[in-house]
Amino acid sequence: MLIKPLADRVVVKPIETSEVKKGGIIIPDTAKEKPMEGEVIEIGPGKMEDGKRVPTEVKKGDRILYGKYSGTEVTVDGQEYLIMRESDIFAIIAKA
Repeated sequence: MLIKPLADRVVVKPIETSEVKKGGIIIPDTAKEKPMEGEVIEIGPGKMEDGKRVPTEVKKGDRILYGKYSGTEVTVDGQEYLIMRESDIFAIIAKA
């Protein structure tokens, strides 16, 4: 990975939803909603509090839920990523 986030920031690869809904309706690109689910690609070392580093709760490979308009979009080698603070992450999706 060419991006190394600082402090409590994480790099997330958004997971796109399917283009076809259950009823067989195909959703065009212009009508799609922004994804709110993604995979953590890189994590920062954690934020500093009272002179000590507090590690992040998320780990590489975690599948997460985040706010619809959270983070900053960046493109690296043709792949789109989001860089966001850990506080913008709502939940970690547990593997079944």
